[in-house]
Amino acid sequence: MLLLHRFWRSQNSSLISQFRSITSFKPFKMVGRTYEEAITALNTLQSNFAIVNAIRQSGGAKNQYAIPEMVEWCRKIGYEPSDFNRLNLIHIAGTKGKGSTSAFVSSILTQYIPSTTSDQATVHKIGLYTSPHLRFARERIKINDEPLTEDQFARYFFEIWDRLEQSAKAAGQDPSGPETKPVYFRYLTLMAFHAYLSEGVDAAVIECGIGGEYDSTNIIDQPVVSGITSLGIDHVALLGTTIEEIAWHKGGIIKTGAKAFTGPQPEAALEVLRKRAEEKKTELIVARGQPELKKGSSLKLGLDGDFQYTNANIAVGVAAEFLRCRGERNIPDDIFSSSLPEKFRAGLEKARLGGRCETRREKTVSWYIDGGHTLESIRVAGEWFASKLVNDAESQRPRVLIFNQQTRDSVALARALHQTLAEVLGSARPFTHAIFCSNVTYKNAGYRPDLVSVNANASEVEKLSVQHTLAESWKEIDPKAQTLVFSTIEEAVDFVRDLSKQKADETPVKTLVTGSLHLVGGFLDVIESKPGETLA
Repeated sequence: MLLLHRFWRSQNSSLISQFRSITSFKPFKMVGRTYEEAITALNTLQSNFAIVNAIRQSGGAKNQYAIPEMVEWCRKIGYEPSDFNRLNLIHIAGTKGKGSTSAFVSSILTQYIPSTTSDQATVHKIGLYTSPHLRFARERIKINDEPLTEDQFARYFFEIWDRLEQSAKAAGQDPSGPETKPVYFRYLTLMAFHAYLSEGVDAAVIECGIGGEYDSTNIIDQPVVSGITSLGIDHVALLGTTIEEIAWHKGGIIKTGAKAFTGPQPEAALEVLRKRAEEKKTELIVARGQPELKKGSSLKLGLDGDFQYTNANIAVGVAAEFLRCRGERNIPDDIFSSSLPEKFRAGLEKARLGGRCETRREKTVSWYIDGGHTLESIRVAGEWFASKLVNDAESQRPRVLIFNQQTRDSVALARALHQTLAEVLGSARPFTHAIFCSNVTYKNAGYRPDLVSVNANASEVEKLSVQHTLAESWKEIDPKAQTLVFSTIEEAVDFVRDLSKQKADETPVKTLVTGSLHLVGGFLDVIESKPGETLA
């Protein structure tokens, strides 16, 4: 079962020197047990572009080995998948909205944590495992909506590392060999389960990575409840090219004995999900119509964007089912036709998820930030940004786009964004300036350690091939806009700030940062590390 994985890792090991030369990455040596050391070691587990590309070209046929391999990794660190049932798991899959839905569920459950240790309660510690991270890898593994501390992350990271090396030694292997560790996402998944068990978590919301049926998180064998968010076409090399194929994969998280909730879906996708639920002899519930979760409601969601009401509907269904199963009283039998409990309202209002329809304001720039990496999500990002341009569509004020998408069809995404904004605004020129940059964080320092990525073509990144192609494409659809290409996110941010200081008035320059979540994460790191002028 592990032959394919070992091939990928051995290939990754042979090519990693190329990546190190580009990113100034230092070879990992076990010097200490700090957070920085953990991140250095973690980065050696990434699959580089050659491996990722080979997987894409394989058409995903080898995905069937993913779960047996993941089970074997579990056993190497001393666990059986059934051990994780003690965490009272909630499993969330989907094409878009799964991160937001997971954040809503976690925030709702957090409201049910007792104020004192003596209080009776159904939950005391809630885990939230999501991906990707934005600034810090430890953001992926949260407890009570707070990331692991650096000390916690380092401790649990190296506990897994040591167990894997001990297992390798017992099998007569070189413990430093590439075949003795799982790849990046699998490692963090194992680490999250281990951390949650070690910390006494009694409810854990687990977001799928890619797909569902063969996703590394699907070693979960008995969730309390599952949720499937909006489905669309993405990761076609692994999941298929039709909505039915993708629905089949996402529906793989539906398990016997656990209800599943989904939102409105294309009928073809919904039919597949219903069939998968029927096969598992469980109920699939379409979550919609909660009277307090619609545009114009007095309840203001903590996550911006009208589309979040769809995610919130799924979240309240999932959270209500979980709490009922755990014995919580005063949960309405039909959450979609009842008044929301006050703790549900508070959880929905307090939910936070960085980089998703997020606004950051400086004295001279308003940053609108949303990671839109599929055609559906980039259109939603465009509609959201357009809603911030009321009475501003035809003004002469600068409006700026910062965009990148290194590994998907970047030109198609950029064109979809322009089309969406042009239609909503009634203007063929949504931006005065369009900036295309790589995901490299800083001019002199390169990637910050938590943001190092080797799964893109290093040569294309260095030559800015994708960015120049994007710039030429944008010139075709909007020849009046000034297009620029920068090699780093820092340079893009500096340009916008300089532009904002050249204006005659004091109106902030509205800037949309969208595309890759890696771009969004690096952008947030830049503006946090190099803050602009604050509002008075």
